[in-house]
Amino acid sequence: MSTNPITVTIETGSESQTDLIASAFVRLIPGNTTVALTGTLGAGKTRFVQGVAVALGANPEQVTSPTFVICNQYAVAKHIYHLDAYRIKTDDEFFELGIDEMFLSDGYVFIEWAEKFYEMLPRDYVSLTIDVISETERRFRFTGTSKYKTALQQLKEFC
Repeated sequence: MSTNPITVTIETGSESQTDLIASAFVRLIPGNTTVALTGTLGAGKTRFVQGVAVALGANPEQVTSPTFVICNQYAVAKHIYHLDAYRIKTDDEFFELGIDEMFLSDGYVFIEWAEKFYEMLPRDYVSLTIDVISETERRFRFTGTSKYKTALQQLKEFC
């Protein structure tokens, strides 16, 4: 990530609050954004992507974890690519997914396990770490390059 990143933290107590964050994300974070997702199993990574997809017009039942298929795509108001890089072993495999084309799209590219391929991410991206506080509470930490400073500050204020 480039110099001078900004981090905002938002805590939630329910899935409906996660949906509010996802909806605000869609309004404030422009398309053509890559999001590196980090969090333990069950933290809510796919749930957040589902909230974004629903805010853009998707049916929530169609938004699933990409664990076994590696990449799910949702053709909604802003195209969504949702990748799980856990089983991808090399930079070449990652590149062969067509990731460079995804990065150029007008939508969002969400990558779980992106830390395996940080050096291949675009210069400007958003990192989202979701920490489990309790069964229903989560802490969302958004970190972005200076390109996202205003949008992330507005996200914090909105939520």
